[in-house]
Amino acid sequence: MTATTDTGPAAPDRARGAASGDRAASGDGAAGRGGARPGRLRPLQAGLRRGGIELRHLLRDRKELSGHLANVVVALLLATFISDDVPGTRIPMAQLTLSGFAAYLLFQIGVINLPQMLVTEREEGTLLRLRATPGGIPAYLVAKALLIVGVAVATLVVLLGAAAVLVDGPLPHGPGGWLTLLWVTGLGLLAVVPLGAAIGAVLPNPREALALIMLPAMALLVTSGAMFPMTKLPTVVQNIASVFPLRWMAQGLRASLLPDAARAAEPAGSWQLPTVALVLVAWAVLGFLLAVPLLRRAARRESGSRLTARQTKAQLSGAPAA
Repeated sequence: MTATTDTGPAAPDRARGAASGDRAASGDGAAGRGGARPGRLRPLQAGLRRGGIELRHLLRDRKELSGHLANVVVALLLATFISDDVPGTRIPMAQLTLSGFAAYLLFQIGVINLPQMLVTEREEGTLLRLRATPGGIPAYLVAKALLIVGVAVATLVVLLGAAAVLVDGPLPHGPGGWLTLLWVTGLGLLAVVPLGAAIGAVLPNPREALALIMLPAMALLVTSGAMFPMTKLPTVVQNIASVFPLRWMAQGLRASLLPDAARAAEPAGSWQLPTVALVLVAWAVLGFLLAVPLLRRAARRESGSRLTARQTKAQLSGAPAA
């Protein structure tokens, strides 16, 4: 359950890839001014191009890939040590835990990994470059969304595939289960990716980012029913956890992966899929309303002197320069 940042040899490559994405966005802006392309499509096209570049760099970054695979290994190890059944059913508790852990991995990628990426790239001067790029912030969000969705879907596929083969893990039962898995994963990512972007826009620096967001994330992991049935928790804890998206992401994935008999372990005795959808859509809207203005504000506050001061402070504290 660790998050990785670009501190290895691939970091300069990622920075060069980001710079290429910035130049692509700028070039699209120039083409739009000449009337060659519709203005509304320029950020989307530049963002998709930049996102593709970042995905390629990620695949070459062994350190970051090993971090995501380590999360899968942790989930599989947990499943091997759980031998009980879900209360009131004959469904292995390991399957419930794996379903909830899959939701936590999606949540972690959006709310922990993404803010760390944003803060690190801000320290490297990415936001400063975006100030002079037409449509820079929207294109940047599109690129990061593409990167996060690619990582999240790949992690989910690896986790569920490895669990099914190695520890008799859960898989959807029938077309309805696959459809539920698809829309819960999509809405879940829409709920947490903008939220992670908003968090990354206000975090102070990469050295403090992980400490500030890991403790609340771990608290949500324990209280959101991702690891064990929520009915074991006090009602007040259940009510607090129900405000946040992880609780509903975990319940939605359980609905897609577990037999209907597992509903007995849910607080309401049912999957509450309409509520799952409404809560995730609400968080998606809130995240988008927060992310774009906060990132624009962070970009406006960037300057060459601020960037130089941060890099000098990092060097004096013994951290590597961006």
